[in-house]
Amino acid sequence: MRRSGVLMPISALPSRYGIGDLGPEAVKFAEFLKSAGQSVWQVLPLTTVDGASGNSPYSPASAFAGNPLLISPEALFSAGLLERSDVDNAPAFPRGRVDYDLVREFSDDVLRRAWANFKAAVRNGGGAMKTDYDLFFSANRYWLEPWSFFAAIKEKQGGKSWVKWPDDLKYRRNGALHAVWERDSDRVEYHRFVQFLFHRQMAELRECLDQFEIELVGDVPIYMTLDSADVWANPQLFELDADMAPTALAGVPPDYFSKTGQLWGNPLYRWSAMEAEGFRWWISRLRHMLAYFDVLRLDHFRGLIGYWAVPAGETTAEKGCWRGVPHERFFERLCWEFPNHPFWAENLGILTNDIETARRGMGLPGMLILQFAFGDPSANPYAPHNHTPDNVVYTGTHDNNTTRGWFEEEAEPKEVSNLILYLGKEVNAGTICDDMTRMAMSSVADTCVIPMQDHLALGAESRTNVPSTPSGNWEWRMTPGQATKVMASRLAALTKLYGRLPPARIKA
Repeated sequence: MRRSGVLMPISALPSRYGIGDLGPEAVKFAEFLKSAGQSVWQVLPLTTVDGASGNSPYSPASAFAGNPLLISPEALFSAGLLERSDVDNAPAFPRGRVDYDLVREFSDDVLRRAWANFKAAVRNGGGAMKTDYDLFFSANRYWLEPWSFFAAIKEKQGGKSWVKWPDDLKYRRNGALHAVWERDSDRVEYHRFVQFLFHRQMAELRECLDQFEIELVGDVPIYMTLDSADVWANPQLFELDADMAPTALAGVPPDYFSKTGQLWGNPLYRWSAMEAEGFRWWISRLRHMLAYFDVLRLDHFRGLIGYWAVPAGETTAEKGCWRGVPHERFFERLCWEFPNHPFWAENLGILTNDIETARRGMGLPGMLILQFAFGDPSANPYAPHNHTPDNVVYTGTHDNNTTRGWFEEEAEPKEVSNLILYLGKEVNAGTICDDMTRMAMSSVADTCVIPMQDHLALGAESRTNVPSTPSGNWEWRMTPGQATKVMASRLAALTKLYGRLPPARIKA
């Protein structure tokens, strides 16, 4: 079935509180998508972010915990957990970008007020939400307990990485966590409560999207940060030495995005241990996320088949080597656990036959990026005449420049001349977003996803991420009023023209 959608991070939605969130503005954006004839909303990972890792959602402190910064104060008003007066001290947040330090400070204050109000309500006999909270903890204890202890201890330790904690906590020795509970149970429970709020708001948004018949596509970062609850609680599943230091680090060799490769710095999985446990950690992770999303994009899919290992101590990713993964048995288990195969494969970068064989064997859509198509279009798989239906076509992704920024700052003269020849018309910065969007929409790829910045024809200043840069990323935010009814009407017309409207609309 042909369909189309928009790539729009939750954090990039408008909001008076400095960052997009799961509240009314998310519902408003869903209404925009519905009116524009879109049936897919793709987001970036909703994982916790840390200033130490550049606030990247691809460096999660937990494979399971949601990002507290995305919890909506507006929705907390509706739930009776906050009063309007509780946000009277909201700072003057910048327009059009996220100031993570400012947002983090404000969010922590708001959520602690909500926690205090929740406890007061429970003391005064308000038991309905407490029942829901208890049920949530019971159903999610397997990940929520280690996460809440990890977050509470890290806070108590002044934000230090767990590898620098006292040994009894670092190695989770007998009695250490019990002692934490005895001393600091309120702090531990606060972090459980925050995840409960995230869960409630995520469920409410999903219910809205289900009513609008919009599929929500999530994103699974392939690797964990060393300073994460998952590595701390499951060190046997990662390539660590006796001091809990990584012996090798994750990354990719030199490619389109970087001449020295990308040294991500994450610890690598110990796949033999993963397999010995029946890939339990992966299955639990994916099942948890599929409670929130209809489909998951598997980030760096080739890393689930073979991965680039860089020796610890290297400063770039150039001196690495490829290592294999027991991917056939892993994918067999995924197919058994998730027979509908609700995944997309991020199959960009250096591809080999085994990667495409595995992707097609599981029936997973791959990705096609138009910005990569015009260096030599004739045999280029990203050029539209070489597309196949079993793919998702994009103008660009969160790691690319915006299409206008690409055209103005990155496209080589040869690419521009090939693009003009391909389209049969002149192109310029004012028309390039429309030209590339139409090209993506007309592709035979079953699904077309366009970044919101390209619908808004924004330049390089509005790109989401610049790979291999440590700061200044993930900050772009749409401003109120940019997603207009006129834009929705025009997008709906294009979607209809290229046969991508949902079936119900076609019948109408």
